[in-house]
Amino acid sequence: MEQNADLIANAIKGSLQIIEQDRERKIVEKRFGLDGHKETLEQIGESLSVTRERVRQLEKVILIRLRLAAGEGKIPELAAAEKVIIRSLSELGRAARISVLAEKIYNRPATAAEKSALTFLGDISSALTILPENDKYWGALAIADAGDEKAIRAKVDEIVKLIKENKQPLSLDELDSRLSYEHPSQIAAIASLSKALASLNGLWGLAKWPTVNPKNIRDKIYVILDTRKEPMHFNDIATAIAESNFRRKNVTTQAIHNELIKDPRFVLIGRGIYALDTWGYKKGTVSEIIINFLKNLGRPASREEIVAEVLKSRKVKETTILLNLQNKDIFTRVDKNSYTLKA
Repeated sequence: MEQNADLIANAIKGSLQIIEQDRERKIVEKRFGLDGHKETLEQIGESLSVTRERVRQLEKVILIRLRLAAGEGKIPELAAAEKVIIRSLSELGRAARISVLAEKIYNRPATAAEKSALTFLGDISSALTILPENDKYWGALAIADAGDEKAIRAKVDEIVKLIKENKQPLSLDELDSRLSYEHPSQIAAIASLSKALASLNGLWGLAKWPTVNPKNIRDKIYVILDTRKEPMHFNDIATAIAESNFRRKNVTTQAIHNELIKDPRFVLIGRGIYALDTWGYKKGTVSEIIINFLKNLGRPASREEIVAEVLKSRKVKETTILLNLQNKDIFTRVDKNSYTLKA
């Protein structure tokens, strides 16, 4: 949306015009990275031949001056930009990461300079709340009436605590039933500001949980099977991963098959078909399943009973089961239709 881009650019230009001295203007441009290259206090101080502390002092004074000017309506271009930003934030749940907001406003991946422009405008606008990035939170903007920085971070922490206490992912509807928000979209917006959380397939959980943030092939396979709730052929698992919302999904079918073989969570129950062990499936050949069944039964079993038992945990043809029964080193035929273990 080039119109939005022009409005943001004009607001930046109008704001910088308030700053009379070139040195002070350069400090703001470099500190926020308005040209796409953010610099540290030390780097700016070195280029301007002043101390790091002096740069910090000047930056603080300049921003106070800009905020006052914005509040008094002395930056007319800012109002139009605020309208664009607030409209986009409203559609995103009233708060959003800078990167997400920028993509929404520009309708494309934004440049570093464009993201910096939004951060700068959020810092000087009284209509917006800026949340600087740190180890716990992503850099973000929110509509001012959603709360100040402290209040919004408290809301983020509340959601993180709730999910931690639940010990497993929660859907937005489940979160909504335990929190007080006007709409679930606002919960998703606030949750997205936390570096401790991640979401996948409508569920929110801790970023370290593979069910919402799978990082390797095994975790992705697990998520696919756990979501489908049914055994799948490894080719179908590969297709599902390729069509998923995972960040990295360019995985070969052979790599997937290798992981299925090595990970004890996955049980081979048919020709190329795998299930999760949490569904009650256990590793073992068809013969081993028959052996365990006969041992537990304590008597000979009919062919029909044996077939039915094996099919509970394996997707194989009946002829495969009957072929295993022909192994005379393991099984003894009692009569025309019954088998027991060889003595």
